[in-house]
Amino acid sequence: MTATRWTPIYLGLAILMAAILAVLVWAVPVEDGVREWTGQLIPGFWMAWTFPVALFFWCIASLLIIMTLLAVRFPETPRVGILRIETTRGDRLFISLLGSAFIHLGWLFFAGPDFLWGALILSLVYATAVFRWV
Repeated sequence: MTATRWTPIYLGLAILMAAILAVLVWAVPVEDGVREWTGQLIPGFWMAWTFPVALFFWCIASLLIIMTLLAVRFPETPRVGILRIETTRGDRLFISLLGSAFIHLGWLFFAGPDFLWGALILSLVYATAVFRWV
């Protein structure tokens, strides 16, 4: 596929993901003119879909789409890092997500839910290290 044929694919997927994000923001309940960011998106539904939960899954879907496009557009060969196992981009993404989940759980246990931004920053540093050296 030529480089010019990739541009509409990138734009189309970006517009689709932006539209989905806009629908999620639009679905946040408004009470007295104020958005209730942690309110249920679908009242009475069997699962409590809140905006943060939906945003989390939107981010995972976006990561999967980006990794798929990278794998198709720029194929790679597995490499051996400090773990001494062959890993691809997808393997490193999985290791990053799994490690970030444990970082957040540990942060909740030791520091509590008040300062989760610290866990996010630590997770981003961890993911950068995994993608660089694993």
